[in-house]
Amino acid sequence: MKALLQRVTRAAVRVDTETTGKIGHGLLVLLCVEEDDSAETAAFLAGKIAKMRIFSDDEGRFNLSVTDIGGGVLAISQFTLAADWRKGNRPSFSKAARPDLAEPLYQTFCGCLRDLGLPVETGVFAAHMEVELINDGPVTIWMDSRAG
Repeated sequence: MKALLQRVTRAAVRVDTETTGKIGHGLLVLLCVEEDDSAETAAFLAGKIAKMRIFSDDEGRFNLSVTDIGGGVLAISQFTLAADWRKGNRPSFSKAARPDLAEPLYQTFCGCLRDLGLPVETGVFAAHMEVELINDGPVTIWMDSRAG
């Protein structure tokens, strides 16, 4: 799985003209499920995100997590994070999981965050979405469960 976290003061997602999810202070998470991911991968990534200390304490240090600040998470499925752009000019998304695998694992990921006590809002899987955010910092973190 790949995730792009953005610390936000607020974020929202719309499908057509309907807002399907919005949060105040917290994290916007763009999540890509890849072909060999599992429920264990989703739980691992959710646990790391819930505990990642990227919010400032009273001294301005990154010592607080989204859980610590009582923030929310806006989680949006984003298969394009699997783009392989090295050959040609049209990226390949062949490493992204098929929708029949990706959607349940995206839902599992969101459920894991909820089980960790976080309020989670979502987009609509496989829909064309408009995402609006105010990046706080800016703080943006790239996560790849296969790295390291």
